Amino acid sequence: MCGIIGYIGNQVAAPILVSGLRRLEYRGYDSAGIATVSNKKLRVYKSQGKLAQLESRLPKRVAGKVGIGHTRWATHGEPSDANAHPHVDNEYRIAVVHNGIIENAAELRKRLQDNGCSFRSDTDTEVLAHLIASFVKEKNIQEAVRHAIAIASGTYGIAVIDTNDPTRIVVARNGSPVIIGLGDREMFVASDVSALVRHTRQVVHLDDGELAVVDANGYSTITKDAIPTTKSPDQVLLQADAYDKGSYGHFMLKEIYEQPEAVARTLSGRLDEQFGTARLGGLNLSVRDLLNIRRIKILGCGSAYYAGLAGAHLLETLTRVPSDAEPAAEFRYRDPVIEDDVLYIFVSQSGETYDTLAALKEVKRKGGTTLGVINVVGSTIGREVDGGVYMHAGPEISVASTKAYTCMGIVFALLALHIGRIRDLSPQEGQRLVTELKQFPKVIEQTLKLDNRIKMLARVFYKYKSAFYIGRANAYPVALEGSQKLKEISYIHAEAYPSSELKHGPLALISSAVPTIVALPNDILLDKSISSLEEIRARQGRTIVITNSDDNRVESLADELVRVPDCDSTLTPLVMGIPLQFLAYHTAIALKRDIDQPRNLAKSVTVE
Repeated sequence: MCGIIGYIGNQVAAPILVSGLRRLEYRGYDSAGIATVSNKKLRVYKSQGKLAQLESRLPKRVAGKVGIGHTRWATHGEPSDANAHPHVDNEYRIAVVHNGIIENAAELRKRLQDNGCSFRSDTDTEVLAHLIASFVKEKNIQEAVRHAIAIASGTYGIAVIDTNDPTRIVVARNGSPVIIGLGDREMFVASDVSALVRHTRQVVHLDDGELAVVDANGYSTITKDAIPTTKSPDQVLLQADAYDKGSYGHFMLKEIYEQPEAVARTLSGRLDEQFGTARLGGLNLSVRDLLNIRRIKILGCGSAYYAGLAGAHLLETLTRVPSDAEPAAEFRYRDPVIEDDVLYIFVSQSGETYDTLAALKEVKRKGGTTLGVINVVGSTIGREVDGGVYMHAGPEISVASTKAYTCMGIVFALLALHIGRIRDLSPQEGQRLVTELKQFPKVIEQTLKLDNRIKMLARVFYKYKSAFYIGRANAYPVALEGSQKLKEISYIHAEAYPSSELKHGPLALISSAVPTIVALPNDILLDKSISSLEEIRARQGRTIVITNSDDNRVESLADELVRVPDCDSTLTPLVMGIPLQFLAYHTAIALKRDIDQPRNLAKSVTVE
């Protein structure tokens, strides 16, 4: 959940490290630091708080053409200068930055203290620094790192520098991303490609259990058992300006407005009008394989889980295959039964979400068939699954997912269309849905025109301390995702329920002080949804209704009505989610919150 950057070459390292850390700010962090080596002397600068506080402590020139940097999201030890990375050994020879959690840190700390090590922090990472130092006295830095990680259990992505060997950076990975960037007589390392795109288009992704030695002229990789490995560079297709806000005040607003183009990219080349189906060559599943599926299980965390709930409804409706979604973080702890005729789909924007990756490994270990719905090409989940679909939504920088969530829904529509046409979905129904999907980017463009309307609502809405979100059937995931957005960036308490569950408990809390946001599609459940509005109105509850219905009853019962453009009922929930993105955004603006980096949260959750 933190960010790593490293540089070795002919340039002064510090400006490159700081620039890279700025690119990693979106991941969420509470402290930052850098370390460089010059004349066999280690220079370490770190600070609690935002990157600007670190920059204020840096001298005008920080010597050294090799260095590592880090943005930290606290796990072991509170945010503080002492707990910030990089961490060093007692002799100030070794510096380490680390993403992940060392699970046996307490045991290793005691062993090191018994051998005379003094600790300056509460972190598990400092254990690694001392551990590596204990081996480097008798071995080179690569072998010292290899021996250290052999006895450190847990997850890690690390970068290590040694003042006695300043021509190399050693990196290693187990469960947390490490990427090597290839330059011209200079090399880079990072936890995220966003930190590298201004410098290189050629990157190498380490796999779990691999180490690399990086110098200014190249790299070599081995397993943790010292077996050499061969890696092929990947091409980074995105331009550096894809990671800039442009004229927008926040990445979140930019990404909301990028949704028409993002959805168009997700659909590009995948719609087959002639046969009324979707072309998804990356599934790596034959027609026979898909016909043999008897159930579909979708796994994800946070917004990806909510997208999975919506996807399960779509898949079951169009394919008639029983489908459900479950939080990936809970899945593996119930010792799940993995069946041959079940298709397991893993959803993650980053492709690095630790809980989702752990669930994937559990399914693969037991022989299940796996697919990924991923945004980041080359990510770990994308490489581990048997097949899948990349969203191509483009970089999503804001912690609160918007365009990636919508594109996840589009991918599920494509999957449902593809599998449905192989099974029982008629050509006519398939062609109708293809037509609807082709028009969907324009539908989103129309929906974005609601921005000012929602902005006016937020001027009143931000004063509330709590809110309910409700929806029926395929509108329930809309309520869940809308509630999540509000909590994430405005810090207003919000809960989501199926509309039918109101009378089973939550109705006790309905009052004029607790508004209810209602996702109300114009579908066969309209009358029942109107009954829920009646129940709320009878208890003096206030409602904001998001709907594509023109039924007069809805208008008479809603305190505030937001009409979205009409489209196919299978896609309506995706349209209805966009006003809720605006509502969360403008409410948070009114409350002067940190929109893109909300407190306590990180973009890519790579720890358990």
